[in-house]
Amino acid sequence: MLKNIEPQMVWKHFSDLNAVPRPSKKEERVIQFMMDFGNNLGLETLKDSIGNVVIKKPASKGFENRKTVVLQSHLDMVHQKNEDTLFDFETEGIKMYVEGDWVKAHGTTLGADNGLGVASIMSILASDDIEHPPIEALFTIDEETGMTGAKELDPNILDGEILLNLDTEEDDEIGIGCAGGIDVTATRFYIEESVPEESCAFHITVKGLQGGHSGMDIIKELGNANKIQNRLLYNLHKNFQIKLSRIDGGGLRNAIPRESQSTIVVLNKELEQLKASFENEKQNILTEFKSLEPNLSIELEETSQPKAVVSSDVQDMIIKALQTAHNGVYRMSPDVQGLVETSNNIARVEIGEGKIQVLCLTRSSVETNKWDLAHSLESAFDLAGCNVKFSGDYPGWAPNPDSEILKVLDALYQENFNAKPNIAACHAGLECGILGSHYPKMDMVSFGPTIKGAHSPDERVSISSTQKFWSYLLDILKNIPEK
Repeated sequence: MLKNIEPQMVWKHFSDLNAVPRPSKKEERVIQFMMDFGNNLGLETLKDSIGNVVIKKPASKGFENRKTVVLQSHLDMVHQKNEDTLFDFETEGIKMYVEGDWVKAHGTTLGADNGLGVASIMSILASDDIEHPPIEALFTIDEETGMTGAKELDPNILDGEILLNLDTEEDDEIGIGCAGGIDVTATRFYIEESVPEESCAFHITVKGLQGGHSGMDIIKELGNANKIQNRLLYNLHKNFQIKLSRIDGGGLRNAIPRESQSTIVVLNKELEQLKASFENEKQNILTEFKSLEPNLSIELEETSQPKAVVSSDVQDMIIKALQTAHNGVYRMSPDVQGLVETSNNIARVEIGEGKIQVLCLTRSSVETNKWDLAHSLESAFDLAGCNVKFSGDYPGWAPNPDSEILKVLDALYQENFNAKPNIAACHAGLECGILGSHYPKMDMVSFGPTIKGAHSPDERVSISSTQKFWSYLLDILKNIPEK
């Protein structure tokens, strides 16, 4: 499908990479793939104790006195698929196709985040005619679900002075800062109750939302399936004697949830009034989201009776806690126009069989405000009797507007594209902040091709943008400063 698209070597390596299953936390196969790749090229290839891979390539002729550059991308990818797509991420390669200027995947995430960065670095390592300084290619693991690769990176494995992170998703942007983050997990166990007599069961489905990256896309105020589902349940719980049996909504922490399902039990005597109330709230939600989420679907369908339901007191507390818990933008930056400073994504809600679990990802470029929001969430779920744990804490990346490599990239962008780049911090969680804690003197920037819909099955990458990014990257390598 991609073999005739330029730059051919990049798309070839991207196709090879996408044939390898590479879910976060299960990167054994892609780690071996990269080890084999480096060793087959005869290059020094290392793996640290956590599983990060480093491949070192000497400078091309005439570039021996340039500063060593670390080219960095992460190996893992977000695994999301449409509900009606049959696909096993752990055994199948991504099925891609071309539509106009876009490369897409059939019903799943594409893996361009950050596979195109990986493929670009592979192309440079494999080439014998690209001019470049000494290179250390750093392929980190588990970026999407904890950044443990960056956190546990061997602090002595790199010698480079400059780091080019290839994980930005707009081709006119040069990243110089990012948000930190923390995982918030609320858990509670409960004793199930029997289904009340003279009742019937209904299945509530929320689907058709756009989803997307819980950092980069949070500013769009798109629908969150978990919050919409809970709004429906809150309305019914407040006005009728419903019994909740289960909720299954969302997926990964860094993906805005697109779908949610619940099962409720309704007393026969309240059925008609409940249907009318549900329809009224459904229309309210569809009206509110008609311009943002035109494909939003909300359905109430009769189903078979469940085996058990949540006890009344627990149901009351968890529905109210989810209604209270903040989702979306919490605070905009007062210093950088248009930048989200702090946000939260209620990513996963799972209730059933005696257990409640809610997964959130809280992000902020200000450490104190990150913890303020995290503690706010903790308070809401603590009042619902949940055990709340914090994990996966990682720092933000503080901007350095005086960066030497930034000045190089800025000048080259203007020279090549006759426009000024957007030099900005972003609300996503890049690895640069963590890598900088290991190598505090390393000069870092981030850039990449235009990718839309990352972390969702709508993920796609622009072919023309990839060509632009590739030519820009090669020009940067030719203009790395001398030691």
